[in-house]
Amino acid sequence: MSNKKIKVGVIGVGYLGKFHAEKYARMNNVELVGVVDIDEQRAQYVAKELCTEAHIDYKDLIKKIDAASIVVPTPAHFSISKECLENNVDVLIEKPMAASVEEADELIRISEAKEKIIQVGHLERFNPAVVALKEVIQKPRFIESHRLSIYNERGTDVSVVLDLMIHDIDIILTFVQSEIESIKAAGMPVISDHVDIANARIEFKNGAVANVTASRISGRDERKIRLFQKDAYISVDFKNHETVIIKPNSKDKESIIPGMGIERRCFSKGDALNDELKSFVRSVIDRDEPEVTGQMGREALKIAFDIMGQINKSYNRFLEE
Repeated sequence: MSNKKIKVGVIGVGYLGKFHAEKYARMNNVELVGVVDIDEQRAQYVAKELCTEAHIDYKDLIKKIDAASIVVPTPAHFSISKECLENNVDVLIEKPMAASVEEADELIRISEAKEKIIQVGHLERFNPAVVALKEVIQKPRFIESHRLSIYNERGTDVSVVLDLMIHDIDIILTFVQSEIESIKAAGMPVISDHVDIANARIEFKNGAVANVTASRISGRDERKIRLFQKDAYISVDFKNHETVIIKPNSKDKESIIPGMGIERRCFSKGDALNDELKSFVRSVIDRDEPEVTGQMGREALKIAFDIMGQINKSYNRFLEE
């Protein structure tokens, strides 16, 4: 990687955007040129804390930067990202990538025409457990994931499918590497205007099956995924940074499962967001394909909308009975 220092801006410095700005400000190969927020007081506060410029209009910033983090509400992702790309600014777009598949396709088209980078903020790709298991997981046949959270009003402007489940959709697509055969899903709104709990069964053309559940009205926080493949069972607890790998091992006479060896691994919490932003910066400097491309973000978004369509149909039938 070259020693070039790139000029970066953060558009949207609410809860998550502030973390983006703080981490960029500490990077040796980044100059945090400015931050943007429609809340002028918020923008001024973050800018002062990080010794950078504050703006309320992102258009005042994009002519000054090489790259930007787009950390605004989902409905604004498209218009802001589009203008950045058209002004030769590489973008990291927080998930979900856009408010529709058509918007995602247009952003990809522009990025290809302008030879600009889109990285999508699927943070779990940088979770130490996921990174470490890339070589262990091979052609899983059945996957079960649960992503449950205690209610938090932040994020309820979209369905739980776009807010939480999309993380697991992206991870599952990465591990399975197959096209989708069919989707069956159910869910409903409980305390917000959007779907708060959802379950989907995804069948892939290679025979793999994934059962995915997401809820933001749980009494506990839980982020777990279990994968079954020909030679192993792998369980990942994202919250507690633990994995369990069970594989055939005739030498392990003490195992609670005859003929199977049980390996437990603990991972340091790490800093997935910092790793994600560093990966983006490397892509911008070296002009390499990012870890999570626009096309990958688009595929996860497409499946999320297919799931939401299934949920709407089943919920409407439920209301009619």
